[in-house]
Amino acid sequence: MPTMETENSNASSAEKLKVLANEAFKVHKFSQAIDLYTQAIELNGDNAVYWANRAFAHTKLEEYGSAIHDASKAIEIDPRYSKGYYRRGAAYLSMGKFKDALKDFQQVKKLCPSDPDATKKLKECEKAVMKLKFEEAISVPHSEKRSVADSIDYRSIDVESQYSGAKIEGDAITIDFVKQMIDDFKKQKTLHKRYAFQIVLQTREMLRALPSLVDINVPDGKHFTVCGDVHGQFFDLVNIFELNGLPSEDNPYLFNGDFVDRGSFSVEVILTLFAFMCMNPSAIYLSRGNHESKSMNKIYGFEGEVRSKLNETFVELFAEVFCCLPLAHVINNKIFIVHGGLFSVDGVKLSEIKAIDRFCEPPEEGLMCELLWSDPQPQLGRGPSKRGVGLSFGGDVTKRFLQDNNLDLVVRSHEVKDEGYEIDHDGKLITVFSAPNYCDQMGNKGAFIRFEAPELKPNIATFTAVPHPDVKPMAYANNFLQMFS
Repeated sequence: MPTMETENSNASSAEKLKVLANEAFKVHKFSQAIDLYTQAIELNGDNAVYWANRAFAHTKLEEYGSAIHDASKAIEIDPRYSKGYYRRGAAYLSMGKFKDALKDFQQVKKLCPSDPDATKKLKECEKAVMKLKFEEAISVPHSEKRSVADSIDYRSIDVESQYSGAKIEGDAITIDFVKQMIDDFKKQKTLHKRYAFQIVLQTREMLRALPSLVDINVPDGKHFTVCGDVHGQFFDLVNIFELNGLPSEDNPYLFNGDFVDRGSFSVEVILTLFAFMCMNPSAIYLSRGNHESKSMNKIYGFEGEVRSKLNETFVELFAEVFCCLPLAHVINNKIFIVHGGLFSVDGVKLSEIKAIDRFCEPPEEGLMCELLWSDPQPQLGRGPSKRGVGLSFGGDVTKRFLQDNNLDLVVRSHEVKDEGYEIDHDGKLITVFSAPNYCDQMGNKGAFIRFEAPELKPNIATFTAVPHPDVKPMAYANNFLQMFS
């Protein structure tokens, strides 16, 4: 049994660790902060502050499942500790669980009736829940929904004589048009709606024709580049093309999901990627990420940005096209590429992935959900997801999946990494992330992987962020989320 002296010593050491953790947090070293809060908790697990602080650090790393767990523990230790409810409410909001968040902010208000910040956040949360109820009340059943794409005739839209931006002549999208469009975007000019509609509608037709798992063939002597999350960081996307060449038949790319949200140039990113696909579908392949979904776009900025730069019809159109994106790719029957990760059950075959009916919003469980949301873990087996959706899977799960499908490597994205990439599971799994200095605050590098056939050895290139116009990340995000960022 620990003596009073030992307990005092532990409490004192834990406080010192908390101070170090707070300092790491202030300079955006959130993983380091989590490690230090964890050490403090191991010495003194009855301090609600350590749990709530660690919850906040998890939120910063988008590990909302872990944040909810830690905040709940803080509440259990001290039911009158308002920060516990506050942190949990913020994590629920970030997951789009507005009703759960509302309960927590009501509790914060009850505990701190005169706190203006608590009042403000409660009001925003109430508005979000009311909006959600209204949308549910007026929504049309999925079976009765008509495609918004079918109602758009872009050819009937006139281009005003004073429009001086990039133009598409006829039906063909050319490299000259794409270069001109990118140049215009760099100068923060907008593309005419007629051409934006043309690009998005043509992309939709191409994507609809693809299977849920796409096989890619890279001939001997040729190469193929895989990029991870770009998250609306248009100027960093352009930098990738400057470093590695524009997409073409001889210089093909796969962008592995999460093209939009958070960064405030998501419209420019998505129109650029879609235009390259229209120019030549062998030049660029696109995989769905967890942020290519209505629920995420509502919260993290893409929907607001589309409304601001285009119009309401485009909000619906993009949502429809995102449901057409393939879920995974395989290069030369050897490399499996997916946004999130692997599955809660063993024995999943590539043919099952190919057979998924993907033309819908991502479900909250099952193969499609796990492909978009799961993450690797260092320990063997499977565990709960730190995000609160999908799961965590170990090296043994990766190894069995590769053996079952006669594959060599899993490449995935979905997580910010300090170096832009991370190699796990005895070299059998690589995470690649292509948004450097993510959200203008993480200080990470970006990376892309170049594979040369026939060996297909991963050649990883890293790069740093480039300057962009003074538009902050999350500029178009939901009001309440901006209050927390």
